[in-house]
Amino acid sequence: MTLKSKKSEKIAAEGQTTPPVRWALVSLSLSMLLSSLGTSIANVGLPTLAHAFNASFQQVQWVVLAYLLAITTLIVSAGRLGDLIGRRRLMLLGICLFTVASGLCGIAPTLWLLIAARVVQGLGAAVMMVLTMAMVGEAVPKEKTGSAMGLLGTMSAIGTALGPTLGGLLIAGFGWPALFLINLPLGILTLALAHQYLPVDHKVEKSTQSKFDVPGTALLVMTLAAYALAMTIGRGSFGQLNITLLLMALLGVGLFVFTESRTEAPLIRMATFQNSVLSAGFAMSALVTTVVMATLVVGPFYLAGALGLDPAHVGLVMSSGPIIAALTGAPAGRLVDRLGAYRMGIAGLIGMAFGASTMALLPTGFGIAGYVVPLAAITGSYALFQAANNTAVMSNIRPDQRGVISGMLNLSRNLGLITGASVMGAVFAMGASTASLLTAPPGSIESGMRLTFAVATGLILLALAIALTGQALSHRTRK
Repeated sequence: MTLKSKKSEKIAAEGQTTPPVRWALVSLSLSMLLSSLGTSIANVGLPTLAHAFNASFQQVQWVVLAYLLAITTLIVSAGRLGDLIGRRRLMLLGICLFTVASGLCGIAPTLWLLIAARVVQGLGAAVMMVLTMAMVGEAVPKEKTGSAMGLLGTMSAIGTALGPTLGGLLIAGFGWPALFLINLPLGILTLALAHQYLPVDHKVEKSTQSKFDVPGTALLVMTLAAYALAMTIGRGSFGQLNITLLLMALLGVGLFVFTESRTEAPLIRMATFQNSVLSAGFAMSALVTTVVMATLVVGPFYLAGALGLDPAHVGLVMSSGPIIAALTGAPAGRLVDRLGAYRMGIAGLIGMAFGASTMALLPTGFGIAGYVVPLAAITGSYALFQAANNTAVMSNIRPDQRGVISGMLNLSRNLGLITGASVMGAVFAMGASTASLLTAPPGSIESGMRLTFAVATGLILLALAIALTGQALSHRTRK
């Protein structure tokens, strides 16, 4: 047999066993869309849920918090489990779990059963989020990784932007159960595509590295839960319980590091943080998502209190950010493939710094344009940074570590969102010099806005310094 015929047979065999890239990417995109939609669609239904279950706002807010906490606490463990038992197998299980839990949410007879179902839905979403990114390396050629990451970023932004609008329409037309039942047909479609087109798992060899770290997982879950609760309960007031939870989280970090350094097969290898590209990527992701969350938390108060917009116009202006991010995501991914992840990551951070500093300096006299233009710079540049950072982190890691590294990258993002909602909201209140933002005069709201985005600019500059330092350390290590 000639060399040419052998090569032809090899290509033919690969064509039979490798699923079409396009349809594999469609299934991954739908997974990202569903998990993101689950985060934002329930918010608009909280008043309706409070009325339906005769509950207080503090009680119904757990419909949102339960989902967010489940994702945050379990996302690293889900990634590691995917590395051990097979990412495709766990992805299919996660989609099933998300879809079934969505159905249970829609038929829940009590608020607490709805919250319990949301926890299960969050577990499925954690698997979908982390393995969507982890499977890009298997489903997409390496030279197209940036484009794939950009597309996933676009789907995440679309899910976030679509949630409030779609949720409002569903409640008006069909009632609150439709917020969750809409996931049933979408989940079934995603499951069918994933089952048909995602790459088959490679056989996982049994070794000491293939053990699941139960003690480390339990410690990490409790630590992240304590931190997330410290940042979310109390609706902005940081009391004794918040401080206690934060101290528990700090203690948990110490115990987790101690345990992982002495475990034969740890959940997270401490040596991972010696890789400057990975550690810088995690830190920058947390910092920039803190800033992005600030736009979502502070924006409504500024638009209503300082610019005097009614709720409908506030929602319309606020939606411009996610829409811009959605439109920018795919082109940003192509730029990353063409010009390189590091260069585009730096460009994204510079654009975000420009937008945040402009937001801090522009007076209210510029009106809506003075808010939308800097917001466009922040969210568009964030889409570019996210595509570049995700590509840089996920491109050069061992295949058996893709799940856990993807989990840590998603975790850093979620921690940034939680921190941004709490800390940046507190900075805004401090700048406004009032505890009641609803009754604050326009001048106070404007002062809070300036301080918030001055701090945000500092966070972006810190991320830029980390990027430059990480690159310098990476070059030094190669030499």
